[in-house]
Amino acid sequence: MEKSCTLLVHFDKGTPAIANEIKEALEGNDVAAKVDAMKKAISLLLNGETLPQLFITIVRYVLPSEDHTVQKLLLLYLEIIDKTDSRGKVLPEMILICQNLRNNLQHPNEYIRGVTLRFLCRMSETEIIEPLIPSVVQNLEHRHPYIRRNAVLAVMSIYKLPQGDQLLADAPELIEKVLLSEQDQSTKRNAFLMLFNCAQDRAINYLLTNIDKLPEWGELLQMVVLELIRKVCRTNRQEKGKYIKIIISLLNAPSAAVIYECAGALVSLSSAPVAVKHAANTYTQLLLSQSDNNVKLILLDRLNELKASHRDVMVELVMDVLRALSSPNLDIRKKTLDIVLDLIVPRNINEVVQLLKKEVVKTQSGELEKNGEYRQMLIQAIHSCAVKFPEVASTVVHMLMDFLGDSNVASALDVVIFVREIIETNPKLRVSI
Repeated sequence: MEKSCTLLVHFDKGTPAIANEIKEALEGNDVAAKVDAMKKAISLLLNGETLPQLFITIVRYVLPSEDHTVQKLLLLYLEIIDKTDSRGKVLPEMILICQNLRNNLQHPNEYIRGVTLRFLCRMSETEIIEPLIPSVVQNLEHRHPYIRRNAVLAVMSIYKLPQGDQLLADAPELIEKVLLSEQDQSTKRNAFLMLFNCAQDRAINYLLTNIDKLPEWGELLQMVVLELIRKVCRTNRQEKGKYIKIIISLLNAPSAAVIYECAGALVSLSSAPVAVKHAANTYTQLLLSQSDNNVKLILLDRLNELKASHRDVMVELVMDVLRALSSPNLDIRKKTLDIVLDLIVPRNINEVVQLLKKEVVKTQSGELEKNGEYRQMLIQAIHSCAVKFPEVASTVVHMLMDFLGDSNVASALDVVIFVREIIETNPKLRVSI
């Protein structure tokens, strides 16, 4: 079986670098040449070369470098080289690397500490990691949040190793202390994520104890809370009601991403009309408040899914959904009309047709290039309404006859077919038409 790969780098095989050239560049004092040589070495390793002769050169000439880019490339190199022999034993030369990593974890520069902690998240050799654990734990109390947040992730990845609970038995207690005292939102999110993955009971306890402060937590932490709630509700259905109340309280969060996730969580966890109505209202509000067309299309897809499973709830929101026609994008307008035409009932038909008539009139005044196509869409929608509810035909047929000479031939043709059908099915309107 091929070994797992933690990174991919594009490499042009047409110009292979010779190992001796790389070695010479690494031994020199030119930092730019060193960076270039490290990149070439990493690319060759990722493409199946072994380059055993480079290891000692890198230990002697690259390890002592203080340049940030060189240090980052060194960690990438260490990530991809074979650290064990054919029997799975850690190679003896890795002791040299271990000492360097310990120095990095105690380095005065925050960046070097931080990237080294991130590097440890992708290490699985316990013999290398074990001597570094005291330095990792020490970084949980560092003054800089960048280091603290990466130290939390390093603790989580160590604890998740096969013998992790023996290597770092008190990891959940340590992280819980961090969570209680931490002010930085990203670090707090990482700490909560660690408890969520490794000590779920502690995460639930922290959430329920601090439930009043939940609206003040940042977007990152609220997203992890929602993920935890989904997981808990799947395994413990009896307590679902309690957690759904928490989700509903988060619907007032300032972050659009959190609100969207809340709506999705409500729909997946409950089919109760109240919960579904909250979700549908949320999707509709986001549809009107977000400016990105891709986001609008995703929200229309969610509303379309709700329409399939909870039609009664969606019927109440027809007029709100129709407000999405204010977008100039034709795909959004088409999707909106498709959803609404499936939700027309006797009590909302008049309101819908009135709004569609106003939109048709608007297409006459504007000079937008796609007005003709939009008008054709609207005429087809009105036609569909008139077929379902013949009583509305009299309110729209005379207005649509103004478009018999429309410059958009397809639109005019639709009007002709519509008028002909009305004459056929409504004898009362024949004389006036």
